[in-house]
Amino acid sequence: MIKLLFQTPPEWTTAVLENFDLFLLDHAAAEKKAAGMAISMASHYPDRPELVEAMADLAVEEMSHYREVVKIIHSRGGFTAADERDAYVNTLRKALRKGSDAYFLDRLLLGGVIEARGAERFGLIADVLESGPLKRFYQSISRSEERHLTLFTDLAVKYFPPDTVRERLQDWLTLEAEVIAAQAHRPALH
Repeated sequence: MIKLLFQTPPEWTTAVLENFDLFLLDHAAAEKKAAGMAISMASHYPDRPELVEAMADLAVEEMSHYREVVKIIHSRGGFTAADERDAYVNTLRKALRKGSDAYFLDRLLLGGVIEARGAERFGLIADVLESGPLKRFYQSISRSEERHLTLFTDLAVKYFPPDTVRERLQDWLTLEAEVIAAQAHRPALH
């Protein structure tokens, strides 16, 4: 259901490869934030058992990814750092609508769109890395992110009419394309 409207240009991949250690720090922070978002969703909607179970599974998976990225950082002689604000996510969050149902739908769809961008970009990284454990890791992460975007849209359709979901998703995809296209190419996921 989610098809990104802006494809990441090769210049982004070049920026990542030029400072891969910095990218790893951002990647670790993104995984940690994704786990926190899943816990937040489960906490805010405890009366929706399917969502709570899905978000619990997601939080565990995202923390597993975080753990793996931390191991890679340490194996390269690095250390984790304080999280930086993610201008991409913060800009998109400003478009969350008020009202319980509108806000709930927007949170689901925003989660899916962010996961779609992650899947695309992790796949781009996997494509340019040389054979080996790091390449396999990023191939695996890309596939995982693809499953997550389906998770969010499947949940949205469970709680809202499909036409409503499709219409609002197009709004999110349009906004996301504008936001990501305006960003400078840097060694960060977003």
